[in-house]
Amino acid sequence: MEVEELITCPFCGQSFSLMIDTSVSRQQFVTDCEVCCRPMDISVECQPGEVLGLTVGNEAT
Repeated sequence: MEVEELITCPFCGQSFSLMIDTSVSRQQFVTDCEVCCRPMDISVECQPGEVLGLTVGNEAT
């Protein structure tokens, strides 16, 4: 089940929606900001149908 979460870019400060697949309990991935296109690290902890925790950070180089 997918859940929509609002995230804020750590670079430009703009907020946008991100769809999270809650069938995977722990996830870590990189996605680009929809506004400034810079990569962000996303870490998510879920249970089916619910996001328990979500962290957005700068991509490590």
